[in-house]
Amino acid sequence: MGPRGPGEQPFDMDVHGDQTVAQVRARLEADLGVGFPKHPVALAMDHGALVMDGEVESVAAKKRALEIAAATPGVSGIVDRLHVTPSQRLQDGEIRDHVVRALFEESALLECALTARRGEHVEAIRIPAPRPRGQIEVRVEDGIVTLDGELPSLTQKRLAESLAWWVPGVRDVVNGLGVSPPEEDSDDEITDALEIVLQKDPVLKGLKIGVFTDARVVTLYGTVPSGEQRRAAEEDAWCLFGVDRVKNALRVA
Repeated sequence: MGPRGPGEQPFDMDVHGDQTVAQVRARLEADLGVGFPKHPVALAMDHGALVMDGEVESVAAKKRALEIAAATPGVSGIVDRLHVTPSQRLQDGEIRDHVVRALFEESALLECALTARRGEHVEAIRIPAPRPRGQIEVRVEDGIVTLDGELPSLTQKRLAESLAWWVPGVRDVVNGLGVSPPEEDSDDEITDALEIVLQKDPVLKGLKIGVFTDARVVTLYGTVPSGEQRRAAEEDAWCLFGVDRVKNALRVA
């Protein structure tokens, strides 16, 4: 083995690790939703944890790949380096400006303070008077959007993440937003938040889409005019924080 490059971590190459990697790879290749072999994922063991590295075609494929890996015997933890292939490639500054604008214009976040980090500099975008209700800091590195801060509700936290995912060029969203005062999450909360997100999605404007959530599994039902809208609704559900699986029962008229 040659010298490691900058930033690379040493991997465990024992027999058990190799067997676990082979088992995960076989399961990923057998699942059509993950998108193998068009979007191959690099796998390696690092001190008992499975490192997954690569780009997949959608948030659904990313979550499905993580779920499959976590259910494989021998995997005690996962280092998630999976990202989504963006619809178009944009510079980090462009992505940050788009995300900040989307958050700034969202009526549900008008009382929230908004800042953007550019390297070591933090720019204040909005500081509501007399006192903000929550705060969001936006940071973008290599197409990955990180949202930090605190909001008054889980619904606002979920909405902020969805708005970030809708920006072209985004490869991943890391939702580090806290909720204060703390709220207990539930299936009803997920349903309520997703209904709001679907209503705000410009691709789905004016459509009535049914949502039912059970044990963090979301079912979409009803009728939409096109396959594009059917896919958009499912992608919105997958992008929502806390959703483990999506069943798309939407029919195309």
